[in-house]
Amino acid sequence: MLSHGNMVANVLQSQAWFEQARISAATYYIALPLYHIFSLTANCLLHMRVGGTGIMVPNPRDFRAFVKTMQKHPPVTFCGVNTLFNALMNTPGFERIDFSKVVACVGGGMAVQGVVADKWLKMTGHPLSQGWGLTETSPVVAVCRFADTKFTGAVGLPVPSTEVTARDDAGNDLGLNVSGEICVRGPQVMQGYWNRPDETANVMLPDGWLKTGDIGRIDGDGFVYLEDRKKDMISVSGFKVFPNEVEDVAARHPGVFESAAIGQPDEKSGEVVVLYVVRKDPDLTAEALVAHMRQHLTSYKVPKHVYFRTELPKSNVGKILRRALRESA
Repeated sequence: MLSHGNMVANVLQSQAWFEQARISAATYYIALPLYHIFSLTANCLLHMRVGGTGIMVPNPRDFRAFVKTMQKHPPVTFCGVNTLFNALMNTPGFERIDFSKVVACVGGGMAVQGVVADKWLKMTGHPLSQGWGLTETSPVVAVCRFADTKFTGAVGLPVPSTEVTARDDAGNDLGLNVSGEICVRGPQVMQGYWNRPDETANVMLPDGWLKTGDIGRIDGDGFVYLEDRKKDMISVSGFKVFPNEVEDVAARHPGVFESAAIGQPDEKSGEVVVLYVVRKDPDLTAEALVAHMRQHLTSYKVPKHVYFRTELPKSNVGKILRRALRESA
């Protein structure tokens, strides 16, 4: 349940943050459905507040048409998810888009991969900032500074009037540089789950703190780093494996277009890591990919099995759905 107060607060928080980019009268793209909280706040409400021209993309998965539209109407700000940025850069004609007027590009909804951010900077001349939030926080919690050109993996600094901590299972604050469940307090935090007081009690701590379900840490400069969703963590013989790390390594292989890592039950170790892959290079083999990953990962994090697919299940905003892969496995 998000009140009008929650929504207004988050728009004002976002506006205060985005003022560093001077986004007044910006041309921006509405490539994500407006019923999703990311697009509703970041595209619709924020730009209504500051002014601008929004270009709606009826079918964001028609990447050739998308690129042609961007050639005609160069963006000033651009928000999307990692899969969208990756797909656009692999579409012919992307290199002819004029990015000279861009003041901010922000990825959210899922982890932005380092290889995607590096390629975006190289192809557009502008850094791909990362932000983070969730439906329960209207959604913006943290955003990276737009002037930072080096991709560090951080999801940013908290927006104004927002507190972020990492806590253990008992709700104790773990301090800086210690991984735990990220908790948030601020005027954008929800009122609770509709008609679900039991679920609300599971995530709301005293004094208005929300347990987000994300595992991460806060460094000494206040930057928030996420490792992965708590429910997506894979346990291999008691050792924690976060899918984001496995997928990030897979993305560095030039033959990989997209990937998703999940846990698969195993009699000996409880779970093993398996990787679903959409190939960029049709000749890529499972053996070659595993050999690549052994160079960058501890042995228990290396996928036990690699499954090739023509596409991966995604949400309406383009986020890869690991849950759907677990259910179909």
